Amino acid sequence: MSGHRAGRITDDEISELISKLQSLLPESSRRGAAGRSSASKLLQETCRYIRSLHREVDDLNNRLSELMATMDGDSPQADVIRNLLRLL
Repeated sequence: MSGHRAGRITDDEISELISKLQSLLPESSRRGAAGRSSASKLLQETCRYIRSLHREVDDLNNRLSELMATMDGDSPQADVIRNLLRLL
């Protein structure tokens, strides 16, 4: 961000960041935001997507906890799950 006043971002940089952000959204969200010219609309869509990801992670954590509660702690399956959790 050299070449302009400190702390200021150019319109071109904003456009580039918006484009990059839009490319990170899933296809279904991109279609909904594609016709919108407003950066605020894209940010709202991004926030909705992030909230949905949080809900999905919470759901998967709950399902995993339920699975672990019904499983023998010394089983090979439990070891696999524990190893996966360490990777997170």
